[in-house]
Amino acid sequence: MHDTSGPSSDNATRRVVVVGGDAAGMSAAHAALRGAHARGHALDLVVLERTGHTSYSACGIPYWISGDVAAADDLVARTYQQHRDLGVDLRLGTRATAVDLDRRTVTAIDDTETSTMLEFDELVFATGAAPIVPDWARTDTGALISGVHPVKNLDDGAVWLDLLAPHRNVRDAVIVGGGYIGVEMAETLLRRDVRTTLLTHGTVLGNLEPVLSDRVAAGLRAAGIDLRSHTEVAGVQVDSTGRVRAVTTATGDELPADAVVLAVGVRPATELGAAVGLPLGSDGGYLPDPTGRLAPGVWAAGDCCECRHRITGAVLFAPLGTHANKQGRVVGDNIAGGRAEFAGVLGSSITRFVADGVHLEISRTGLSTAEAAAAGIDYADLLTESDTASGYMPEADPIAVQVVAGTADRRLLGMQIVGGRGAGKRIDTAAAAIWGGLTVDDLAAMDLAYSPPFATVWDAVQIAARRLADRL
Repeated sequence: MHDTSGPSSDNATRRVVVVGGDAAGMSAAHAALRGAHARGHALDLVVLERTGHTSYSACGIPYWISGDVAAADDLVARTYQQHRDLGVDLRLGTRATAVDLDRRTVTAIDDTETSTMLEFDELVFATGAAPIVPDWARTDTGALISGVHPVKNLDDGAVWLDLLAPHRNVRDAVIVGGGYIGVEMAETLLRRDVRTTLLTHGTVLGNLEPVLSDRVAAGLRAAGIDLRSHTEVAGVQVDSTGRVRAVTTATGDELPADAVVLAVGVRPATELGAAVGLPLGSDGGYLPDPTGRLAPGVWAAGDCCECRHRITGAVLFAPLGTHANKQGRVVGDNIAGGRAEFAGVLGSSITRFVADGVHLEISRTGLSTAEAAAAGIDYADLLTESDTASGYMPEADPIAVQVVAGTADRRLLGMQIVGGRGAGKRIDTAAAAIWGGLTVDDLAAMDLAYSPPFATVWDAVQIAARRLADRL
């Protein structure tokens, strides 16, 4: 089937096709519509989304599985009908299969196997990232082994709710991967009374400084997680029904597993653009300019892209919903005639692990010592121990703050935090200071809020900054 409306003349309605209907895609769509309306332009905006879901919080999926979130609908920011009511021709269950940049067409196929060719004036790739699935996790036919599954979208969340239902009798689970999803699913499984082993090929949360990664590891173990660092998976064993029953490590250990969480990372989904010669970075992501443009009339935003680090200028793959929403907004505004630019990333991130009497909040922003060294920056760093509240208050928990600063200009380069209640979001103070190019002296002198239940007179991040400033 051929869509009869096509590319427009300058005075007619322009057709925008967005491939991907989650954070970046829908942010781009609505920003384009708002901008066009404000400037008196008309857009015909079509969004193709291969799944049956749109505008949901993937970051909330572990908390849905744990029971903190009652239903999948609670994770949805804007429904299918709401998008359509706002002027987006959203087509769920529709997969883009080919792009022709010369003819300005996208070929798509829907769940009924009906093929459509859409002409476009502007094309946005917002295809996100796909979970990495190791060969050992698949059957000979390429399907996932029963009981082995990632945690990436709402369909995955539904699979996990079914796997962990009482009638499934899941007693033992193995998580493969020690990043954010691995840690969050460790909390989820413990709260579901599942004996849990976490395997990681390096250290848990390996983007942390080793001393802070060790603290996280100690907390996981104290809560009952069987954490095995520097461990590779060799394969899985299945029972007579084809369901997983054990994970085998490279050293020959056989770990019982009624379920296996795949949390080994994601790859940018860039097959469509790669097929037509669009440039890709070292991690396989698109390389748009700061406006989001890949080529004339072709744009990209979100987890399918690589982006610029604000401190080093290096291009890196940093798939986070915060970036995706901002990049989508930039692209949409520019399609509508704006002049927006994506300002880069600092790698700010945060998670938690709360189970069986252990409460850990974990966050970071900017450069680690290893990243500063790799960028050729002369730096100094210091780990400082403090409290999240005045020591006489019941809210007071330990907090460890690692600070990195340039030795020549004293500029704050990075901060990492591991601590108890109220520790994690302190990272935003550091992120704002780094974004503004402030020094450790500036951070130490900042006017931050104080009250005994919330902080010490000198907040933990200021104590850390001041001590490093004194050393410098």
